[in-house]
Amino acid sequence: MLGTGLLQGLKVTARNLVGSFHDPARMVTTQYPEERTRLPENYRNFPFLVGEDPADPLGTLRCVACQICEKECPPQCIYIVMERDEKGKAQKRPHVFDIDLSVCMSCQICVEVCPFDAIKMDQEFEISTADRFTGLLRHKEDLARSNAYYHQLHPTEATAVDAALAEQKARQAAARAAKAPAPTPAATAPAPAATAPPPPAAPAP
Repeated sequence: MLGTGLLQGLKVTARNLVGSFHDPARMVTTQYPEERTRLPENYRNFPFLVGEDPADPLGTLRCVACQICEKECPPQCIYIVMERDEKGKAQKRPHVFDIDLSVCMSCQICVEVCPFDAIKMDQEFEISTADRFTGLLRHKEDLARSNAYYHQLHPTEATAVDAALAEQKARQAAARAAKAPAPTPAATAPAPAATAPPPPAAPAP
């Protein structure tokens, strides 16, 4: 029947209007920006990088610059350069990690393919800017967030990730301990040679 969808929508609106008089929780209008609605845990917007230390998330990033997320990103909005020392040896941490948010489509594929749980989805959405070229280009300094921040956004997921990482570290420690050579026994000093007892004294005449 023509107009059925419209009538159903008006029915929901009327039910919430009448119910809001005796149940304030049913008031669905948020007076933004003075009021903020708490976002659900599974809400996602754009990626961020996870660091272990709350005081220094940038210096303790889980990312090892493996570039898997860069290769798997459908719109190719991630750019990574691995850090190297003065001799050119790879340091397994990103020297450059950029994400162009103007291209990112929040598909979360980078999160799914990361083997180190180093990149997660943020809930930040107030990122409007008049600069269309560099204003939405985020560098690793802008992307770094602590693990505690991750727990605030996605507590259930973060707890499961921490448990999995702890189990992985325990397995790696056990494997290293199994491969370690057994300690050599300490050399024992030779026992002192037994001495014969002195001969009995001769009887007095």
